[in-house]
Amino acid sequence: MVLPPQHSNALPKYIQLSELLARDIDAGRLMDGERLPPEREMAVSLGTSIGTLRKALANLESKGLLRRVQGSGNYIQKSAQAASFYAMFRLELLSGGGLPSAQVLAVDVMDKPDDLPAFGSAARATRMRRRRYLNDVAIAVEEIWLDTSVGELSADRLSDSLYQTYLKQLHFWITRAEDRVSIGALPPWTPGDFGIGGAACGYIERFSWADQPTAIEFSRTWFDTTKAVYVQRLK
Repeated sequence: MVLPPQHSNALPKYIQLSELLARDIDAGRLMDGERLPPEREMAVSLGTSIGTLRKALANLESKGLLRRVQGSGNYIQKSAQAASFYAMFRLELLSGGGLPSAQVLAVDVMDKPDDLPAFGSAARATRMRRRRYLNDVAIAVEEIWLDTSVGELSADRLSDSLYQTYLKQLHFWITRAEDRVSIGALPPWTPGDFGIGGAACGYIERFSWADQPTAIEFSRTWFDTTKAVYVQRLK
C-alpha cells in the first residue's frame, strides 16, 4: 500500500491512511481477525511516521474496524456499520484497491444545460470537473452536477472527498446512488496529458440521493480501462 502525493485539497494524511486501510478491509484484502504487521514495520512500508500511523489506527478503531490488544498487536475487526468517505467509490486499480484523490479542474454555478437528465428541483447546479487518482495514478476524469436546492460550492470549499464536503459544508449526506456503466469517449475538456487520447474508455453515469425523494446529484465519469476497473461487491 502506498499513499498518493498530497494535493492542496487533500484529506489529512492520517485520514487518507485510515481510508486506504478501510477500503482494503471492505475489499477483503485485509480479513476479519487478521493481525496487522508491527507498527514500525507498517509505518516504513507506508512511508509515514509512527505518530501518523497511530492516529490512523485510532480512527479505524473508532469506526469499529480495528481491535487493539495491549502487548499483542492490532487486529482487523470488520464492522457492517463502519462508514467510509469512499464507500461508494467503485473504481479500483487493476492490481486492486488504491486510495482515491482528486485534482479540481473547474467549478462553476450555472443553469442546467438541456442535455442533462432530470434531477433535483432547481434550474441551476454547481458543475465540478475533476481528474481522479488512485494512489498516484490518474485513472479518470469526472463531471459532477449538484442541484443548488441543497446549496452552492466553490473550488476553495472542496476536499478530495465530495461526500465529506457535502457533510461539512452543506450539512447533508449521500445515502444511496444508482450507477449505469457503459463505454464512452473522453469529453473535449479532458486535460491533454490524460493519456488515452481518442481511445474508448469506461463510462459511468450516477444519480445520487440524500434525504429528498428525487436525486440531488448527477455525475459522469470517464475512466481508463487499462489502469482501473469498476467493482461492485454484494454483501
